[in-house]
Amino acid sequence: MKDNSFSFRANPLEQYLQKASKDFTRDDIIRFITGNGIKMLNFRYVAEDGKLKILNFINHSLEYLETILSTGERVDGSSLFSYIEASASDLYVIPRFSTAYVNPFSIIPTLDIFCSFYNNQGLPLETAPEYILRKAHKLFKERTGFTFKAMGELEYYVQGKKEELYPAEDQKGYHSASPFSNYEFIRLEAMDLIARCGGRIKYGHSEVGNFNTDAESFEQHEIEFLPIDVEDAVDQLILAKWILRQLGEKYAVNISFAPKITVGKAGSGLHVHMYLEKDGKNAMVEGKQLSETAKRMIAGLMDLAGPLTAFGNTIPTSYLRLVPHQEAPTNICWGDRNRSVLVRVPLGWLGGMNMVGDANPLDKNLNYEGVSKQTIEIRSPDGSADLYHLFAGLVVASLHGLEMEGGLQKAESLYVDVNIFRPENKRRLDMLEKLPDCCYGSAGMLEKRREIFEKDGIFPVKTIDSFIRKLRSYNDQGLSERLYGKTDEIRTLVYKYLHHM
Repeated sequence: MKDNSFSFRANPLEQYLQKASKDFTRDDIIRFITGNGIKMLNFRYVAEDGKLKILNFINHSLEYLETILSTGERVDGSSLFSYIEASASDLYVIPRFSTAYVNPFSIIPTLDIFCSFYNNQGLPLETAPEYILRKAHKLFKERTGFTFKAMGELEYYVQGKKEELYPAEDQKGYHSASPFSNYEFIRLEAMDLIARCGGRIKYGHSEVGNFNTDAESFEQHEIEFLPIDVEDAVDQLILAKWILRQLGEKYAVNISFAPKITVGKAGSGLHVHMYLEKDGKNAMVEGKQLSETAKRMIAGLMDLAGPLTAFGNTIPTSYLRLVPHQEAPTNICWGDRNRSVLVRVPLGWLGGMNMVGDANPLDKNLNYEGVSKQTIEIRSPDGSADLYHLFAGLVVASLHGLEMEGGLQKAESLYVDVNIFRPENKRRLDMLEKLPDCCYGSAGMLEKRREIFEKDGIFPVKTIDSFIRKLRSYNDQGLSERLYGKTDEIRTLVYKYLHHM
């Protein structure tokens, strides 16, 4: 009998197979391919540069299809990772069936599947970004009993021809609707395609950033996802970035996730929401209050906030966004509903309110008391983030907070309930530690705390070395001061890193 619940699923594989993607098997993939005229298969994977790679196969026989889905394929690791030697570079890429989706851009009917890297002994590649995250979450679950749920807010700019009929109003784009949002149609198409490819979307909207030059318009948008298991949360972000860039090419506009497009205008962050779950329940609340578990988790994020920028703010222009007196944070503190802090505790539907009944008298008996969507949100990462490593770092930092001595006291000491940039709060502001102001400083903070990330073999030594080396290579100490007022130099730097990740 057909399960009607799958009629709501946008993913055609879930509709056809009548099962959730997490339950897909090899035989399910073959059944979908043979039953839907799929002629090509693509293996997709992320290497050191953070971008989605591709390996194409023609489905010329059932035997061949069974073989590649069972054994994967061989690739040159030295061309994908700088720290793999050419003398012993072969790696296997093995498909993860739960990630399969129909490629929405291929003229030829094509199925894509995300893959994991394995070494010559058939073991997961220790330095593979996806495996580092998988290790981190596995350890977290073993040590705490919690599942780590996460999602990202994907902000981006669309750069296109200046519109004369409905020109952008400078920095007034938040939740603008068509026709005052000229590129809403791209966002809507992206959301539809992301959902069809398995992404779990919460909503989309236009963002604050809006401005014009003499010939071009720049319009900022955001797509926000639903919290899911942390590994899947990264996969859907990578998929979404690929889809948006493909649409940029389709409509001849430039789509960028860069942290800063120009000085004085809103930058693009990658805020990450997180919560812990046990036995199907959100562990971030106790009654109607933030739980001790949540506060300890926040303490870990506070303690490792500096080194986390090594994964979440990876290019010099990241630190043109992380400047004082903006919504992007610079001070290590947290608070409720407060957008001037590093970690924000947003509204969480903690129950006891019948808002829907008030708005809809015919449904006055609807009661959602006890339903909590409570998360905590870290606001420092941006679109340059190395996603697998960033989310692995967030898991490591959260575990560190749950296990560290004095975690609750640390959390309480860094709580702020005021706008810390108001003159009357200057004394409180001066007491707070700051995030680094350049890549070079971020590398130093990672170097100082690297043992926490390397503990239990989560982050390999050579991975941490690679981040430190790359960040220091920018030599960007004092960059903001050196570029102050130099519009042409800023523009050159921005365009250099427009499509970094």
